Amino acid sequence: MFWIFILLYALGCAAPERDDGRIEVVCTTGMVADLARNIGGDRIAVVGMMGPGVDPHYYKASQGDLAKLTAADLILFNGLFLEGKMEDIFAKMGQQVLVVAEQIPEERLLRPPEFEGNFDPHIWFDVSLWARTIEPVVARLSAMDPDGAAVYRQNGARYRERLDALHQWVGEQVELLPEASRVLITAHDAFGYFGRAYGVEVVGLQGISTVADYGVNDVTQLVDLIVERQVKAIFVESSVPVRSIEAVREGCLDRGFQVKIGGTLYSDAMGAADSGADTYVGMVESNVNTIVGALR
Repeated sequence: MFWIFILLYALGCAAPERDDGRIEVVCTTGMVADLARNIGGDRIAVVGMMGPGVDPHYYKASQGDLAKLTAADLILFNGLFLEGKMEDIFAKMGQQVLVVAEQIPEERLLRPPEFEGNFDPHIWFDVSLWARTIEPVVARLSAMDPDGAAVYRQNGARYRERLDALHQWVGEQVELLPEASRVLITAHDAFGYFGRAYGVEVVGLQGISTVADYGVNDVTQLVDLIVERQVKAIFVESSVPVRSIEAVREGCLDRGFQVKIGGTLYSDAMGAADSGADTYVGMVESNVNTIVGALR
């Protein structure tokens, strides 16, 4: 780890000066960056690290990323080991770092047995949980910029109302599915919070993290479930190679059952610009419309 501190020091010495008065906020995932933009508005400058289709489980900071981190007034990241080994870097950066998931009570977090005692980090799939990330960001920005505190509170309250409405909408859309059809099969087990919040059975080929490998037995067990339950559709993810789900589909075809690829879901990353899934709200709406449309 020593080389990281040397590099951070060197880059810090060369960090550019900012003269527009805005707080520079570096965010890891697109979901975190969108959260910051909704709360900070024009008073902050948001710099994102991970773009569309980027898997945060595998992400390694580049030299350019370290320069961004060093120049930042505030660093926001999901936490719960979503960002993997990058959290070692964040832990050494002191007061300029905020874990957006820090105020979510442990009893609301999932702790899958296969995840080595850690919590499932994919909290944004339960919109009511993601709404809890608003307050710590509002509080930190208000402390850094007291003159903007009223703006941050107002923006946070407005965004909370929007997410409360979104949470209700997701539940209503899932209710359109017959109970027997509420089975969501994806490449990796990222949708656990979605399943718990909205009454959907979720099964992933891989584990919580895409770093985990899957084998022939995993594919066979998933094929057995799909054929037995007559699941209409399975889904690929924008940040996970499609070959894993294609292997499941081919296994079903070998068993004489034709399951369709229901579409692409946004799991660990949002969509590209103008995709309709390039905001957190748009991402959730896109996923729900894809799921309900394919399974209905």
